[in-house]
Amino acid sequence: MPAAGLERQIERYLHEYIPLSAAMGVRVESATVERVQLSAPLAPNVNHNETVFGGSAAALATLAAWTLLHLRLEQAGCDARLVIQRSSMEYERPIPGDFEAICRFCDEAAWGRFRATLERRARARLRLTAYLAREGHRVASFEGDFVAFRRTAAK
Repeated sequence: MPAAGLERQIERYLHEYIPLSAAMGVRVESATVERVQLSAPLAPNVNHNETVFGGSAAALATLAAWTLLHLRLEQAGCDARLVIQRSSMEYERPIPGDFEAICRFCDEAAWGRFRATLERRARARLRLTAYLAREGHRVASFEGDFVAFRRTAAK
């Protein structure tokens, strides 16, 4: 499937199964098993100071990391439920407009351990990091622990 088609498919999936993403106006800008970039407009995510609400910022970062891991699991043929277990955000400056979240995956050794644990124990945990940007400038950092639970028996 062409990249733009894949992004629209993932966006529809997020909007249908994670309705908050639709309410936030989340767009999938790019999505591969190595990098996910999501964006959101200020208007549905604004706070009383006319900047991005912290909860919206955390949600977009969480969605970027979740989407990356979801894509990796799907590509690997792993039928697993994926949930966030723990997360933290560090806000470096206010976000006065549209913003984006970027999550990159670059630890193949951790992925190998995660996959092996998921096969062996039917659940596994992986930590991902992401960051928020506004007009190309980093404005916040995210770190989250995600847990996958295998739905079906190992093949």
